[in-house]
Amino acid sequence: MTIDVFNAEFENIAGQLKSYILRITASVADAEDIVQDTYLKALEKLESFRGESTLKTWVFTIASNLAKDNLRAQRRWTENVTDIAREAAMLDVQFFKEAMHLRMTSPQGQFEMKEHVAFCFTCISKSLPLEQQLCIFLKEVYDFKTAEVAVIINTTEAMVKYYLHTGRSKMINLFDGRCALINKNGVCDQCSELNGVFNPEQKAQEEKMKIEMARAADRGDKEQLFDLRMAILKELDPFESKAAALQLHHLEHNRQVMEKYFEKNAV
Repeated sequence: MTIDVFNAEFENIAGQLKSYILRITASVADAEDIVQDTYLKALEKLESFRGESTLKTWVFTIASNLAKDNLRAQRRWTENVTDIAREAAMLDVQFFKEAMHLRMTSPQGQFEMKEHVAFCFTCISKSLPLEQQLCIFLKEVYDFKTAEVAVIINTTEAMVKYYLHTGRSKMINLFDGRCALINKNGVCDQCSELNGVFNPEQKAQEEKMKIEMARAADRGDKEQLFDLRMAILKELDPFESKAAALQLHHLEHNRQVMEKYFEKNAV
């Protein structure tokens, strides 16, 4: 493969790669650095690429290895990360000033409940064991086949299936217990709260019903609700959406909050 062909193909997958790294690291800076390092490492090793997998699989393998080196040194987030981050945000006047400024001035500063659903999954998925998190994103969001996921995370297809089953089950149970879009008595209703802050003229219930997952919740099919949540993640590019600036600001806040939380609760 020539360098020109590689550059063209890398450019085609760079957007997906960057969004994948963002969603597993929750850090814009790490996503940008890892994508750049992936490009350089892939270019350096280009002669070793024999086409035994697709270039996309090969590149995602390099990127995943770089990300894992970073992530294994970090503690996994807690399941109630959104509660912890919400409490911190309520005490942080500057956070809301910056967020409202983005809402009023940025072309990517809109707030939509659908985008917050994707944001919420990104944060809560960081409570999963790393392999489960990687498998869910690679298979359910970025459409890699089971065999390709096995190559990317360097394991067997049987283990990928196990990680997918356990990861899906854990996330389904978490959202079933705490997501107000699924469980009308769920403890978390931040999508409605934030809609009230950033879109005070919009009625929260009407906005909720624009999301297929909310309309399907009464049918009680938890697997389908998970798949609908995955469809939202597939649809949205966290760097290019209408809410990107606002949601990335929110994500960076949550990342900083969790770092402080672990420093305070170090064992």
